[in-house]
Amino acid sequence: MSENDDHPNYPSVDQSDRTVPRNLRQTGDPGIEMLVSTRVRKSPFFHKSFGEEGAWRCTVYNRLYHPRGLIKPEDGGVMEEYKALTNSVTLWDVAVERQIRVKGPDAEALTNYVVTRDVSTMDAMDGKYVILCNEKGGVLNDPVLLRPEEDEFWFSISDSTLMQWLQGVNVGKDFDVEIDEIDVAPMQIQGPLSEDVMVDVVGDEVSEIPYYGLMDAEINGVDVLISQTGFSGEKGFEIYVEEASKYAERVWDPVMATVKDHGGRQIAPGHHRRIAAGIMSWGQDLDHETSPFQVNLGYQVPDDKDADYIGKDALEEQQRQIDSGNYPFAHKLIGLKMGGEPIRDYAPDFWLISDPETGEECGYLTSPWWNPDLETNIGMGFVPAEKVEAVTDTPLDDRIYKEDLDLEFDVHLPDEYAHEPGEPVFATFAKVPFKESVNPSAREQAKLGARQEAEANNDD
Repeated sequence: MSENDDHPNYPSVDQSDRTVPRNLRQTGDPGIEMLVSTRVRKSPFFHKSFGEEGAWRCTVYNRLYHPRGLIKPEDGGVMEEYKALTNSVTLWDVAVERQIRVKGPDAEALTNYVVTRDVSTMDAMDGKYVILCNEKGGVLNDPVLLRPEEDEFWFSISDSTLMQWLQGVNVGKDFDVEIDEIDVAPMQIQGPLSEDVMVDVVGDEVSEIPYYGLMDAEINGVDVLISQTGFSGEKGFEIYVEEASKYAERVWDPVMATVKDHGGRQIAPGHHRRIAAGIMSWGQDLDHETSPFQVNLGYQVPDDKDADYIGKDALEEQQRQIDSGNYPFAHKLIGLKMGGEPIRDYAPDFWLISDPETGEECGYLTSPWWNPDLETNIGMGFVPAEKVEAVTDTPLDDRIYKEDLDLEFDVHLPDEYAHEPGEPVFATFAKVPFKESVNPSAREQAKLGARQEAEANNDD
């Protein structure tokens, strides 16, 4: 037996293009208890979520406790929360989206240097989904970027340290800016009735906010910034509470009451719905060792941005290799529909994907869940790029989501979800999004445009 054969972390899954491989050991959920201590921060809404609204479990996100379960399993659990999100309206405690502010005369210049997209086209009171990459092209963060003032940007960050990166970049560049976290905590209002709630809370003007647009408002005497954004694929808004450590309750209470008046409730962030919308979660579906081209974010790498930015050389070289048919990565993220019993909760492991012809493990799921609208398990996962290349002539960037590919895999679900204990379930390639978003992303809009063009050509 070779050293590789004896390695416990599934050496057949090629992770040679990572410095730190994903931990693919299948250890499951040991039922451990979360220790609450002062080493991890409590959000300004902590007592509302856990003390008043009954959140019963949490994770740690951006070094804050984050509620991840409001309805208990015996009452239907997270899938009941899905019903509330897709049928009425929900409130989410997302203060973990820490707000890193870049402010000063050079705020635009610094932001444009660390973000791949061109932010010079953003006006004050605009927002945009962006990525920041390191010099190798790995995705450091994929925040919503807000521009409340001409000389001010807020990075509403995903789960990775960004403030120190921005401050470190500026040590060598010396842009005339201040960079720090600010006392602003967001909450999300998501679901079909979210606009009705927001109109009741701040007035009719909120209906005029464009997607990714911003609006200044006041709730119960507290200044807030409102955006039409969210992490669900449903219609939604975010309320950014200013001086949140002082005024969290004064905003939360009337918003929560209005949500309940409309038949809604607080839930955990809707990962089951964001997976259906193809929205990725940093640390789960991508990280600092993942290129945007591996995870269908190629549209975030512009070919017409003249300004320099961190990672530009590496990303442009990756694009050249892809265009020439030389895909430079071992794995590609794709969508999968799969068999098995309904997956009704978070996966505690990266469940393994294998080649049905050889039986060899070759990839892993990052985000699986049951979708009641499609009546099947769905998920995103990394599979060998060469297998995708074998069934398409299209370069392996974000365009593969416009094709129906003849790809089949086996997925090794835990016994509680498997049809037969110890046996994998069948999975097939699926286009993403599985379920279209109320506000389509740039990638979805491009896909819809391509579909409409093809239909028009067929009509001709």
